Amino acid sequence: MQDNNRFVTEGTHSTVIQRPIIFMLFRDPPHFYVSRRNLSIKNALLPSSKLWSAQSGRRVFSLSAASIVNSAPAPVQPYLRLMRLDKPIGTWLLYLPCTWSIALASDPGCLPHLGMLTLFGTGALLMRGAGCTINDMWDKDFDKKVSRTATRPIASGEISRFQALVFLGGQLSLALGVLLCLNNYSIVLGAASLGLVVTYPLMKRITYWPQLVLGLTFNWGALLGWSAIKGSCDWSVCLPLYFSGVMWTLIYDTIYAHQDKDDDIKVGVRSTALKFQNQTKPWLSGFAVAMISGLAVTGINAEQTLPYYAVLSTVAIHLAYQIYTLDINKPEDCWKKFVSNRNIGLLLFLGILTGNLKPNVHCCNKS
Repeated sequence: MQDNNRFVTEGTHSTVIQRPIIFMLFRDPPHFYVSRRNLSIKNALLPSSKLWSAQSGRRVFSLSAASIVNSAPAPVQPYLRLMRLDKPIGTWLLYLPCTWSIALASDPGCLPHLGMLTLFGTGALLMRGAGCTINDMWDKDFDKKVSRTATRPIASGEISRFQALVFLGGQLSLALGVLLCLNNYSIVLGAASLGLVVTYPLMKRITYWPQLVLGLTFNWGALLGWSAIKGSCDWSVCLPLYFSGVMWTLIYDTIYAHQDKDDDIKVGVRSTALKFQNQTKPWLSGFAVAMISGLAVTGINAEQTLPYYAVLSTVAIHLAYQIYTLDINKPEDCWKKFVSNRNIGLLLFLGILTGNLKPNVHCCNKS
């Protein structure tokens, strides 16, 4: 009862004590601890959630993505896991380049178009799910042989390839509905990315650079966000932004690939992690320099102001620390560093947002 950062309801029906909630940015979702006598909400920092607390014997409800999926009806859960709804980091990494582009395209002094941010968030969720479905359909036999992926719905037999194909059709249909809300230029541009979405899962069979193809795919929103606002691409801004996003993907997905390098060797698939091996850090450092350079060119061409470059310096420091402290032989550290890239993307969005809010500029926000 001494913590003022919680909302607490205790005692009988006639006695209720309430306290305010403070949610911290970039923290895990709150967990709800329930017993017969009390209900409390706290900002838990645990990496995972359990249905029961072993120490207190109280029921635990979590607002984490994994817990939401686990609380869904049993027949639906395999499909939610197929689209990786329980692991939202991929959706974030697909969505964030869209937010950068939308924010850069905003008129000076204006906030980004809220409706467009929402629309692209929906599209990112659907297209990430579709990409994962395609990936698992292609990789069913490989996934069975890798401990981390053996429980995926198609590999484990929970969902057949035909069921996955029908589900994929539904996701792509909804994503098409989102795309059709944009202007004609953006519709054509968005449709052009479908080839990358379909062929990316095959790249690990034929090249050590599948992460490059993923970068070309995942950062298409850096082009699409601008065109959705402006009606076409300003290539002096969009191309360096897209290039920077591709370099970013090479960084975080190479780190991610180091989790599976032993299994990848066994099943015969390729990755930049296997190509770079002990030279991973010099390669990642080169990608980081290229990324920051591209973002600097983007800022100059988009007439960004000092706050953008201040945040860009923070992003550079984050990348340097991430690479310097990375242990490529510890999967848990690779996962931790991989997930931290969400914060890099959010920082950059904040930098663009503040760098675009120029003083003494009148703007009527159309969101």
